Amino acid sequence: MSQTDSRRDVTSVVDRETESFIKKDVDLYLSTIHPDMVWVWPPSTTSHDPIDWVMPLGRFDRERWGDYFKSFFAKYELIYNDRNIKRIDITAQNDGAFAVVDVDTRWKSSSGDELHWLGRIGKTYTLKNNRWMMIAQFGPVELTL
Repeated sequence: MSQTDSRRDVTSVVDRETESFIKKDVDLYLSTIHPDMVWVWPPSTTSHDPIDWVMPLGRFDRERWGDYFKSFFAKYELIYNDRNIKRIDITAQNDGAFAVVDVDTRWKSSSGDELHWLGRIGKTYTLKNNRWMMIAQFGPVELTL
């Protein structure tokens, strides 16, 4: 597999994640996650210091994470989902990747509650059994350029 092929495949994983939100497809979303992922994220888009970050889902567990996203998708409707890949780098060994994605995603519940994911996300991917999977994600954090 060439680095060009790997870059295309990582782009495809980011696109599958986006599609899973549009379709509210939990299984499609979970198919992008590496089984060893531990998801750490900032409690707000302005929490740039990792000292404040949280781990509400723990290490990947298909059933627990699936239940979380089923509940999320049942509660919220996707209003819009704009994602723009800014960068994809592949390791020299062609076994790891890093993607930077700018997101502007808005969800709204039937009770009127809104969630707005806005900012830049760093996504780390690893190649396992010839398949790219997300093993870490950081953000979204607000851009401070």
